Amino acid sequence: MTPPFHDRADAGRKLATVLHEYAGRPDLRVLALPRGGVPVAFEVARALGAPLDIFLVRKLGLPGHEEFAMGAIASDGVVVLDDDVIRALHVDRASLDSVIARERRELDRREIAYRGVRPRTDIRGCIVIVVDDGLATGSTMRAAVLALRREEPRRIVVAVPVAAAETCRSFRQGEDAADEVVCLVTPEPFQAVGLWYSVFDQTSDDEVRALLSRSVSNDRSNMAAN
Repeated sequence: MTPPFHDRADAGRKLATVLHEYAGRPDLRVLALPRGGVPVAFEVARALGAPLDIFLVRKLGLPGHEEFAMGAIASDGVVVLDDDVIRALHVDRASLDSVIARERRELDRREIAYRGVRPRTDIRGCIVIVVDDGLATGSTMRAAVLALRREEPRRIVVAVPVAAAETCRSFRQGEDAADEVVCLVTPEPFQAVGLWYSVFDQTSDDEVRALLSRSVSNDRSNMAAN
């Protein structure tokens, strides 16, 4: 079967078509979860005429099997843990604290690397579309939603091209629920996000910086035109 998306940019353009009702709103903000969410969100923000920013979240990988998530941490310190995984795999507190500390350092590094001195976007009272390239367990997006609620946006929309069906449903209830959830495709069996892209190369730090810079330039051009 041909994957539904060629690459992240293609996925972003397709995602934007179902978010068209938000186009042109002055209170709209688009936040990307780096790194893979940035190329997707860039296309969404451009299509909707909205400012683009990043919101940093890091997966907490299981010691020795870092690709397997046991939780996530957001840049403002919010930690979301998968207690079932931690109990089942007997992860002790010292190991967990070590992973959290390591990922917090990486969050700090990325804040400087991606944003530099540019301040974070104020989202209070705004509609916020939070974009990633897909949801498997959803742990990083869960941490993002919980952290963003503290900043009192008017509405949080979780938007992804592809997601595990159960993960997509989980964002519609509970303390980490979004006000709206958009998952373009929810294939079964899901297995992994990358399977649903023809091209799924790792997004580099340089690509993140370049897209954020292009987005700022687009915003300035739009302001000048208006």
